[in-house]
Amino acid sequence: MSDVLELVEARLRTTLGEPDARAAVTFLGTDRIEVLRFVDNGVVRYATLGMSAQPMADPTAVVADPVRGPRAELVLTVRGGRADTDKALRPLAVLGASPQVEGVIVAPGASLDVGEPLWPGAPFTSVLVAEPGGLIEDLELDEPLDPVRFLPLLPMTPNESAWKRVHGAEALQERWLRHGTDLRDPLRTGVPLDD
Repeated sequence: MSDVLELVEARLRTTLGEPDARAAVTFLGTDRIEVLRFVDNGVVRYATLGMSAQPMADPTAVVADPVRGPRAELVLTVRGGRADTDKALRPLAVLGASPQVEGVIVAPGASLDVGEPLWPGAPFTSVLVAEPGGLIEDLELDEPLDPVRFLPLLPMTPNESAWKRVHGAEALQERWLRHGTDLRDPLRTGVPLDD
């Protein structure tokens, strides 16, 4: 387990540089989840570290496979200095612990809801899990372990989240693209959903 996390942290450092802050949260009955903060040219990235220590298990499986199964870490990217986004550390740790706590598999296209603003004053209470591989390449592990995928999180307003449930993740992403939505803006308003 610790070997996987050492490799994950090395991949994060190689890609994003040295973290300038880190916080750890441990939930009862779960492994510790850390959140690392990386700052680069006015962009702040928060990455979980600990979610990939164990493979995510199919919630319908009678016994969880301790070796095989998808592994992932979460990455949130925002523009710095516009909001107190450092308060997102705890919600991100909660999301990182969700496979252990709730027995869910976090995959692209999924919605994850924290039930409260991601940071003080944020218009977002949930995130859309996007496709990996853009910024941080998958981390291949020795067989039979699955690779660790670094899943980008895209904050959603409650209306966007509800619209996504009806129309799907791809349709919401197309709408964001069509309207030129700056998904890194921590103060952005929801995209128009009625045109």
